[in-house]
Amino acid sequence: MIKKELLDILACPACKGTVILENEKIVCTVCKKKYPIKDDIPIMLIDEAQE
Repeated sequence: MIKKELLDILACPACKGTVILENEKIVCTVCKKKYPIKDDIPIMLIDEAQE
């Protein structure tokens, strides 16, 4: 599980928007890209994002 403190400092690498945790993925509230979480580590790479 990702801690709230970590979510507070993360930003979408594509658009710099705010991110939230949704269905075990990090989701950008601006561009809606979804970043996977593997072994409790968010993979915040644009190439790994789902639209």
